[in-house]
Amino acid sequence: MTTPMRAEPIPFTSDDYATRMARVVDDAVEAGLDGVIVTPGADLVWLMGYRPTAITERLTMLVLAPDERPTLLVPILEKPDAEAADGAATVRIVDWADGTDPYTAAGRLLRPNDRFGISDSAWAMHLLGLQSTLPGTEYRALSHSLPMMRAVKDANELGRLALAGEAADATYGEIVQLRFAGRRETEVAADLARLLREFGHEQVDFTVVGSGPNGANPHHEAGSRVIEQGDTVVLDFGGLRYGYGSDTTRTVSVGEPTIEVSDVHDIVARAQQAAFEAVQPGVSCQEIDRIARATITEAGFGDQFIHRTGHGIGVTTHEPPYLVEGETQQLRPGMCFSIEPGIYLSGRFGVRIEDIVTVTDSAGERLNNTDRALRVVD
Repeated sequence: MTTPMRAEPIPFTSDDYATRMARVVDDAVEAGLDGVIVTPGADLVWLMGYRPTAITERLTMLVLAPDERPTLLVPILEKPDAEAADGAATVRIVDWADGTDPYTAAGRLLRPNDRFGISDSAWAMHLLGLQSTLPGTEYRALSHSLPMMRAVKDANELGRLALAGEAADATYGEIVQLRFAGRRETEVAADLARLLREFGHEQVDFTVVGSGPNGANPHHEAGSRVIEQGDTVVLDFGGLRYGYGSDTTRTVSVGEPTIEVSDVHDIVARAQQAAFEAVQPGVSCQEIDRIARATITEAGFGDQFIHRTGHGIGVTTHEPPYLVEGETQQLRPGMCFSIEPGIYLSGRFGVRIEDIVTVTDSAGERLNNTDRALRVVD
């Protein structure tokens, strides 16, 4: 087995996290916000490298506001972990103890009549607690007020995404050498998870193995179905490597494919290629979706392309930007997203092809480079 040879990324520094926080504050002001409240989840990991050991009912929140030092409010029992986070040097850490009111402690960090963006992952009980303590405050979901907060990646982030894509490619190169016929979907899924880890993933998020009619369900959960000779199998897998995501899909045929399967696969491949070739700065997200969809619709399968063309990727495998009708956000250098058109024939088979793509100064660059042809497997 050949392991990926790309060099390991350099660690993020406190300056990196400070730059991100400052940029978020500037963007918040431009969006009409007085500050940002970040609760445990992907935003907190991205902003200060902190992921609580266990996300519980205890309130944890990072407060960012103009002319204020970033402040993290944590339960006292979790303070040592917070102080050990990569970006801890950038923030002031304030604790609260069990038996006291965390919202009173939070209220001391917030101005009473301000408008805040708040993480989508915030618990309703915490938002309601803040509203009760400071009834004059207003809150907006970060996905609406700052949807592109994490969308544009720096060089270090792009390097991590490239490493994740490289590992996913290596996984595909190995899985197609294994036998499919006569094995359950769950067995192939287990092999995918094992290979992702062997090639450096610290976290496996999904291993879709949709054989035969199950391939017509885009998010099919690998089950007990035994893969048969003649099946088309959709393989969609990914996770995190060095904290950044991979996500790729290839469709294989167990034995020689029928003419119909080959034709459908060719249509999806042309749609994916057309969408990729359209990537460049200034093009809207919805335009990429329209181009992929037009190819499939012209071939007569428009009603069988039942999902958006793509999603952003970074510290999570799904995040903005989304390549979907109505998303007018323009592509910018450093954005990373999937391009994954598909055709799904209910009760029969499905085909999907997916690569992660990054926007350069003039075009798109694939981070997945395995053969997109319909591979025949045993």
